[in-house]
Amino acid sequence: MYYSNGNYEAFARPEKPKNVERKSAYLVGSGLASLAAACFLVRDGQMKGEHIHVLEEMSLPGGACDGIKDAQKGFIIRGGREMENHFECLWDLFRSIPSIETEGLSVLDEFYRLNKHDPNYSLMRASVNRGEDAHTDGKFTLSEKASMQIVKLFMTRDEDLYDITIDDVFDEEFYASNFWLYWQTMFAFEKWHSALEMKLYLQRFIHHIGGLPDFSALKFTKYNQYESLILPMVKFLEAHGVHFQYNTRVTNVIFDIRDGKKTAKQLICIHNGKEETIDLIEDDLVFVTNGSCTENSTLGDDDHAPVMNTQPGEGGCWQLWKNIAAQDPSFGRPEKFCTNIPATNWESATVTTLDHRIPRYIEKMSKRDPFSGKVVTGGIITVKDSSWLMSYTINRQPHFKEQPKDQLVVWIYGLYTDAPGDFVKKPMKECTGREIVEEWLYHMGVPEAEILELATTGAHCIPCMMPYITAFFMPRTEGDRPKVVPEGSVNFAFIGQFADTVRDTVFTTEYSVRTAMEAVYTLLDVDRGVPEVFASCYDVRVLLDSTAKMLDGKKLTDLKLPFITKLVEKQLLKKASGTIIGELLERYKLI
Repeated sequence: MYYSNGNYEAFARPEKPKNVERKSAYLVGSGLASLAAACFLVRDGQMKGEHIHVLEEMSLPGGACDGIKDAQKGFIIRGGREMENHFECLWDLFRSIPSIETEGLSVLDEFYRLNKHDPNYSLMRASVNRGEDAHTDGKFTLSEKASMQIVKLFMTRDEDLYDITIDDVFDEEFYASNFWLYWQTMFAFEKWHSALEMKLYLQRFIHHIGGLPDFSALKFTKYNQYESLILPMVKFLEAHGVHFQYNTRVTNVIFDIRDGKKTAKQLICIHNGKEETIDLIEDDLVFVTNGSCTENSTLGDDDHAPVMNTQPGEGGCWQLWKNIAAQDPSFGRPEKFCTNIPATNWESATVTTLDHRIPRYIEKMSKRDPFSGKVVTGGIITVKDSSWLMSYTINRQPHFKEQPKDQLVVWIYGLYTDAPGDFVKKPMKECTGREIVEEWLYHMGVPEAEILELATTGAHCIPCMMPYITAFFMPRTEGDRPKVVPEGSVNFAFIGQFADTVRDTVFTTEYSVRTAMEAVYTLLDVDRGVPEVFASCYDVRVLLDSTAKMLDGKKLTDLKLPFITKLVEKQLLKKASGTIIGELLERYKLI
């Protein structure tokens, strides 16, 4: 496997890999990474679909990319997916997946046209004082000290950030900025999370700094991620004869490790309650999604809080990874990610409005008609003075194809589940769905006397506690995450958010698809490059533009720099005058 860029290889179709006719594949899990790997096996590996077997613990595919209408509870989404134009591997995949909405179009075609005709942006990024616009007004409000802390982190080597937290590199001056408000709530970072992951995010999305305040950097699907992304992939794979086996929990992969070679020899699984084994040969390729951010999620309802009874490290996918990791150090250290639930949990909630009473408050906050079928909030609205640090979003409606025309589906999440609410004086994790709606309505400015009635008769709410939702952000060091294809692997790869690849960022659809593509291309020796991570952090134009945006309109000459630095700066600016550097500094309004 090697990396490429440009359209020369992006548009090329590889020749058939050697001996692929006699190979087969077993994919553990059916989340986005696993489905992507199966698609790449079919499209680029040219493996027969009937040779590909997807083993899934649940009764339906999709993993964390869910979206269902439960017969008892109603509509449920544990989370949503934010995407951007430089998800190189994701779009490489979806250009080949037929739309299930429009005949003759790919999923990428459909997504592209939707976001061209209805571009995403927010009209209110944050609120305060029970529904008032916080007037962040696109400003980052970074002090010079805080700006320098960002620059220092951006320039730091990865190895110098191993096991370092965000709180180790920033102080209260930085946390007081709008930059941190945007960053923390958009990506779900917290102070105790990995400084290395934050640095990777800074470098990965530096080209979108200007789009952080109003979410113009983001693009969304027409419906929920399950119907818009997962179902088209499943239908594509089923049409090619790929075999899906549900209610199958893989508990271990047995390896033969000797002479520098690591060969998967057997899968141990429980299928419909009975233990089974699948014997493997070297031509049987195994792809394992190790770890899961939604493992052991629990649901509540209008009258009940979700039960939080997961013990550290508990969960089928974590136990599988532990069983695998026990066999070789190169298979990673799952305990780094799954043993600190207080640091990795937060809670979301799906609210379905039942009439037009709550939507009028949504319209006041979003400044758009929520029933228009177009962008509504344009991303999350963060309640800046919420003790839960609550954020909520209303995507294009209907969010589900089955959704009645007079209902809206809203997604809410809170980062601080232990803090008492501002209206409901209970921690979010102890709140029923109705109480979460009450807290939300309070922060939208609903008169207090009307809140209980409106929460009781105007909406249904399904809260979801996720003990491991930000597990991949925990501080880490070299080797904690296994390489996509560990050294010496003959027929085995890790895929998904807890596999390790260079420069890309976890908690993205792109990361799942990238690890899948790298795994398939490596194990099958596909003669085509994997698109490298978009190299915006190496583009001087992007660096200058993002610097200008973070300065909130200040010029370089406005900064209070030491005397010697000022002197050097003046000499450099003088020499730059009339050159391409001077032209760029002027173009991006830095001088």
